[in-house]
Amino acid sequence: MLKIGGESLLGDREYGIDPKAVLLMAEKIKTIYAKDVQIAIVIGGGNIFRGLSASKNGIDRATADYMGMLATVMNGLALQDALEKVGVPVRIQSALQMPTVAENFIRSRAIHHMEKGRVVILAAGTGMPYVTTDSGAALHALELHCDVLMKATKVDGIYDKDPMIYADAKRFKTINFKNAIEMEEVQVMDTAALAMCKENNMPIMVFNLFDNGQLEKAIDGKDIGTYVSNEAPTVLV
Repeated sequence: MLKIGGESLLGDREYGIDPKAVLLMAEKIKTIYAKDVQIAIVIGGGNIFRGLSASKNGIDRATADYMGMLATVMNGLALQDALEKVGVPVRIQSALQMPTVAENFIRSRAIHHMEKGRVVILAAGTGMPYVTTDSGAALHALELHCDVLMKATKVDGIYDKDPMIYADAKRFKTINFKNAIEMEEVQVMDTAALAMCKENNMPIMVFNLFDNGQLEKAIDGKDIGTYVSNEAPTVLV
């Protein structure tokens, strides 16, 4: 399961979708598809609309979250188009019913697509408000029996404090779920997503998507980013 932030489709823009950035993302996914890896993708919508931010500015939280889900569908369609352009077979499924543009999410059908060698893009989160796309990615990873939930971000792992602010921030090589949940300064995913993965032994790998070759190295099990599991010791680099 690959969780990608909507910001990865921004490119040089401040808002929206940059076709060049989407095509670059598709090329990165193609490199791991060529390794015969079964791939499911959950993509966020922060480049278009953030439900939580909108709710803080006066929009009803449930309404704002549904608007955010629609943003993820738009991103999913853009990524589907780019993957098709680079020759990767792909299907998009939505947790919200919109059969004109996407299949309804059906677990068995998603698994079938993956077994047939198709990349599956899972849009609209869980289809329910008050739930983040991180939690959606965790839920879908469990439903589809994925081996690992890979969160592709702008930084090369999980740090003991914000590396964008503190020059002396140190990266965790590995960290266990208990510490990831209890350490307030550690930002990985929202608590609900972490708790779901903890309870069901779904490991998480966090790495920098924008460094060349990092996605491929992550798939190959190379020592990059931060690995989170119940058994992992908490180790700083």
